[in-house]
Amino acid sequence: MEQEPNTWPDLAIGLYDKLTGRNAQITYDFNDLEVNVPSSTKSNDSAKWKINGKLKISTSEPSK
Repeated sequence: MEQEPNTWPDLAIGLYDKLTGRNAQITYDFNDLEVNVPSSTKSNDSAKWKINGKLKISTSEPSK
């Protein structure tokens, strides 16, 4: 029996694993999304990223 994901990253990984090799595409459409991205793992400084548009993630199998 498959275990249910408990976190958003686990859910995303599970979805990506299911779609890999099926020529799937996931499209996210953002409208003025702002994210503070840490400068490093040892710093409290961050950079603000603003996303306004589409982010596409595609999967495919390598050619043999």
